[in-house]
Amino acid sequence: MRILLWHVHGSWTTAFVQGTHEYLVPLVPDRGPDGRGRARTYPWPGTVREVPWDRLGDEEVDLVVLQRPHELDLAGRWLRRRPGRDVPAVYVEHNAPPGDVPRTRHPLAERDDIPLVHVTHFNELFWDSGRAPALVVEHGVVDPGHRYTGELPRVGVVVNEPVRRERVAGTDLLPRFAAAAPLDVFGMKVTGLPDLLGVTAGTFEDMPQRAMHTELARRRVYLHPYRWTSLGLSLIEAMTLGMPVVALATTEAVEAVPPEAGVISTRVATLTDALRAFVADPVLARRSGEAARAAALARYGLGRFLSDWDRVFALATDDMAGAGSRR
Repeated sequence: MRILLWHVHGSWTTAFVQGTHEYLVPLVPDRGPDGRGRARTYPWPGTVREVPWDRLGDEEVDLVVLQRPHELDLAGRWLRRRPGRDVPAVYVEHNAPPGDVPRTRHPLAERDDIPLVHVTHFNELFWDSGRAPALVVEHGVVDPGHRYTGELPRVGVVVNEPVRRERVAGTDLLPRFAAAAPLDVFGMKVTGLPDLLGVTAGTFEDMPQRAMHTELARRRVYLHPYRWTSLGLSLIEAMTLGMPVVALATTEAVEAVPPEAGVISTRVATLTDALRAFVADPVLARRSGEAARAAALARYGLGRFLSDWDRVFALATDDMAGAGSRR
């Protein structure tokens, strides 16, 4: 199949484009959010081709993967075909619902012609999906290999835009964690964070994924401070590296982290105690990290992820063909 999708979430897309299809990603002149083209810091295969937005109408596209509400309009204008009506489409919901959560209705809730694919069971449970055919395809990750050394008695944290996303990402909690063990923060727009929070921390900004994994795996333990996210892929990636993890017991983290792989809790004191214990005991950290890697590969392996998506593609194309025959 020839699949059109926007480059929105680098880690998720990196796993998604490992399939057997051809993937088209739009390109705009400034490589802005609606046309970033191919990733520059993630390893994507040659089957991913960037296409200038004004040439998409000339492409044969078999299916559109939507990830943001306004992409419905973009796809209609740029392809000159309406998603779900003129070309099969699916919508991937990456995020937990915002705002008044019990009453949050999904933007596709009034449509029954585009499958709505949630990336976690938590998301499917908490979003009001309305008439949309709601499915779940859990995350998958490209296995980076067991790269854990834990040689540095420090805590690794991965968070993008920690200042703008302060409450969501749990950035405001970092001073309390830093009092338990020294932190190193990786991600986009993290420079200046230590000065802002008044904590001692190293910052590693906008590194290529492989380099970040190598540096992250040198830290003794991984901390996932997010309050409200569907399931941060950085948590799963840290587990596959062989790192023990400490995470807030919120959203899908309670499903992803078994007891032998680390510590999850809603009590900050419990989490800070866990950080101290892992930093102080390399043997404990390595044993928990090995369990974390095994758990992550068993649940979030790339083979299962790609097979699940192939089934979704078949469903979307078959449903549209059937709808066309009934018209």
